Amino acid sequence: MLCSKRFLSTALRRTLSTFEYLQIESPAPKVYNVQLNRPDKRNALNMEMWAEVGACFKELSSTPDCRVIILSGNGKAFCAGIDLTSFISLIPKKVDTAHKALELLDVIKNLQNGLSALEHCKKPVIGAIHGSCIGGGIDVISATDIRLTCHDAYFQIKEVDIGIAADVGTLQRFPKIVGNQSVVNELAMTARKFYADEALRIGLVSNVYTTKGEMMEKAVAMASVIASKSPVAVQGTKDNLVYARDHTVQEGLDRIALWNAVTLQGGDPMVAMTGGNEYEDA
Repeated sequence: MLCSKRFLSTALRRTLSTFEYLQIESPAPKVYNVQLNRPDKRNALNMEMWAEVGACFKELSSTPDCRVIILSGNGKAFCAGIDLTSFISLIPKKVDTAHKALELLDVIKNLQNGLSALEHCKKPVIGAIHGSCIGGGIDVISATDIRLTCHDAYFQIKEVDIGIAADVGTLQRFPKIVGNQSVVNELAMTARKFYADEALRIGLVSNVYTTKGEMMEKAVAMASVIASKSPVAVQGTKDNLVYARDHTVQEGLDRIALWNAVTLQGGDPMVAMTGGNEYEDA
């Protein structure tokens, strides 16, 4: 079986948290597959699942045995978006508009932080998308580092259809992934579906595969290659790429200079230059 738990040690199984709506497996050494696991609801995000995503990625960020994370979905879809029945209950009952707004501000900020945990995670995150990826699902994948998909996938920035603007990451991250403001504006304002071939053409995903099984095999293979590299180098690369996206070129150069002034004194460059691959976990 592709995503067996055979690489999860007994010690790690005891120390990793368990989640109601996430299934965590290890398909290869140092590689973890976090699976959205509400298949009966097409992995729609309720409040509990949302909180679990944030907690899980914070935990794996500091798990030494984890070097790369794949994020996928169980069942027929990657993510059908927000579970509206769960979120309607969050609307404050207060009559006063200002107090109601303050409560909603806290709710929205907590939701933002839950998905930002993917971006803040020190380990690279590969999104593996099949079936539908709608609304909140776009928010999720926009916070991943690499995205793969298969031919049956379709995507939709859905929020305008429910009377809101996307507020947990899509409008901030998606434009910097795609790099075509006209396309971004069209997709966000019309809420039209777009499919795997268009997702590849606009740069949202790296590759499109025939089946979910093929996609997962390729995701594991890619993750294994990344996991074989120096974790200090890989984590430093992710950290500085995210930083560079939101800062000037000079600010990025200054930061990476300081970063490598430290890391070049470590043991990983010598291991790499002498052809080794026995890196310590970071």
